[in-house]
Parts: sequence; structure tokens; C-alpha cells
Amino acid sequence: MHILVVEDEDAIAEPLVNGLRREGFDVSRVATGADALEAAAADLVLLDLRLPDLDGLDVCRRLRERSRVPIIIVTARGEEADRVVGLELGADDYVVKPYGLRELIARIRAVTRRAASAGATGGPLRVGSLEVDERAREACLDGRVLELTPKEFELLAALARDPGAAISRQRLLADVWQTTWYGSSKTIDVHVAALRKKLGDPHWIETVRGVGFRLREP
Repeated sequence: MHILVVEDEDAIAEPLVNGLRREGFDVSRVATGADALEAAAADLVLLDLRLPDLDGLDVCRRLRERSRVPIIIVTARGEEADRVVGLELGADDYVVKPYGLRELIARIRAVTRRAASAGATGGPLRVGSLEVDERAREACLDGRVLELTPKEFELLAALARDPGAAISRQRLLADVWQTTWYGSSKTIDVHVAALRKKLGDPHWIETVRGVGFRLREP
């Protein structure tokens, strides 16, 4: 996989690039928004927002207008407004500095899996009368848009990528919460309960005892 790192600070970029290369990734690095827009096509972009020439959000928007390449914003700007704008402009994930390399790699792999799934289906994920559009970050049931929180949507999408299959709690923690901590997973139960309520029928999401959950049309 070829990753493009867009980061102007050498002290941040160099260890990041070296760490990614040690994990087996092919990495290129540019330091400006203009160079990011002129760079060769990559499989994934890690994009800082504070660039010396262009606002990173504008770079994100322009990249998304011409490509479906997965974009992860990696920045010190952790305000909720920046997160919302970044995701609405087409970023696939948003990581706030400082972060751990293992966490970032887990997010890279999760975003890559989501992108591959969307590409394989050629569009929104469909399970009976339920449609989950990962690019638009919108879910519809019987043509009605569901009002979901970001984590509720990501959880629903994780289940919808393999309908009928039992998805483990560990996999959901990794894909949705980007963690490999296998302690209490009560947060999954809370989000599943909220999803069941919004779907209008608890049988949409079945509990698989000792494993996790599966999504299927009632």
C-alpha cells in the first residue's frame, strides 16, 4: 500500500514515515498543500491541516472532488467543529495529535477495509430494505434517513459489510473504536441498543452469545 503523508514539520513527519515503512508500507511525503495536490496517486492520504500554503481542509475538499482515495486527517486541531467539517468534506477519519503509531496503523487498516468494501459493492451497502452509504455517511431504512451518531453509523456499517455473519466484539472494537483493548465492551452494547431502537425492530441486530452480533433483515 502506498501512503502519502502531507506534513510540513520534519520532527513529526520523519518518525512517522520511518515507522510506517517499518510496518511494510510504501510511503511518500510532501510538506505543502500544493505538492499534495500535485503528488502521484496514493492508496491512502494522511493529511495535516496546518500547512504553510493552503488550509488542510481545502486540500481535503479538492482531493475528494477528484478522487475516492481514503483520507485520514492527522492534526493538532481537535475542536469538534474541525472534526465535523473535515468529515463532511470527505475525510474518512480524523486523528488528533499526539497519537500512538499503533493506533494510527489500526485506523489506516480500518479505513482501508471500509474503502475496499465500498469499492467491491460498487456503492452503498444493502441489507433488505436497509441501505448504508459509507461515502455519504448516511443510512436509510425503507427510504427514511436514520438519525445516527457517528459511532452508531460506523457500527451499523461494520455489521452491514458482512450481513448474516457473526461479527466479534473484538473486531467491532478494532473497526469502530480503533482499539485492541479486549476488556469491558459495554460501550458496544449501549450503541447496539440505540441502533435497535432507531431501526424500529430489535431483530435487525441479533446477539450471538459468546461472539458478538450479526445484522439481518427481520
